[in-house]
Amino acid sequence: MAVLCRPARMDDLARADEIVVASINELTERRGFGKMASSRPQNFQAFSLTDDPEGLWVADDDGELVGFAWSWVCGELWFLAQLFVAPDRQSDGIGNHLISKMFAHAEKRGASVRALITFTFNNVSQGLYIHHGLFPRFPIYMVSVSRDRLASRLAEPRLHLEPLTAKTIGLDELAPIDINALGVSRARHHRYLLGDSTTSGFTIHDGSECAGYVYISDGHIGPLAVRRSDLMGSALAAALSFATQSDVPTISAFVPGASEPALRVATDHGMRLTFPMLLMSNRQFGDWGSYLPRNPGFM
Repeated sequence: MAVLCRPARMDDLARADEIVVASINELTERRGFGKMASSRPQNFQAFSLTDDPEGLWVADDDGELVGFAWSWVCGELWFLAQLFVAPDRQSDGIGNHLISKMFAHAEKRGASVRALITFTFNNVSQGLYIHHGLFPRFPIYMVSVSRDRLASRLAEPRLHLEPLTAKTIGLDELAPIDINALGVSRARHHRYLLGDSTTSGFTIHDGSECAGYVYISDGHIGPLAVRRSDLMGSALAAALSFATQSDVPTISAFVPGASEPALRVATDHGMRLTFPMLLMSNRQFGDWGSYLPRNPGFM
């Protein structure tokens, strides 16, 4: 029986996560990085499945899941969050079938901007995406530092954070910040983050002005967005200062290579580049000097 690509169901997500973790670890071990992925709750996948079920697909081989693909759309932006095939099935053409479903999703939603974040060293996937019109734009670095080392390098931040909840600010007030950074509003993704008990949201203030926002979860910073790219360095410094107040051992973030101020602040605070990623898209979009992604799936 041929492999069937079908819409994902909620009860597929646990097995889909197993495929993602196994595929990432097979790749990173083969490239000398060791195992990098571990199983996590599929909360955002489940949210996306409820929000837009046509964006999640699985490859089903007679009842056995062997591949998973997931994309989401905000306005004109289509983002490929995940596309993975079980390591022992990666030469069977399953990836091509799944990606065709993903691009059909983009077409149906009328998304003119198409983007993803992949591993810098995954040349096979990059070739596939280039074939489909998505080209490399710039690196995105995973950076991290021990909390104790970071605390010893902190100065008094110029900007300050205030708690962000659905009661303290209207999500329409965040829309201009997202539109400046990414070209689209992400109101429903803010609702998801504000409903996530493991994540704390904050607005970033320059005096009385709301200069941006940031979310922090278990010491990981992101997404972070600012109204103007010249605020990014100070905004990241303020987020790092706040993150050290927790008892987590490590502070981390994803920093685009397009943001010199963010990279400078990260390295000045002792953060080390631990993992290279790559943004690919069909055209330039947004101001990536004004945005730090949460992770390669949420962006």
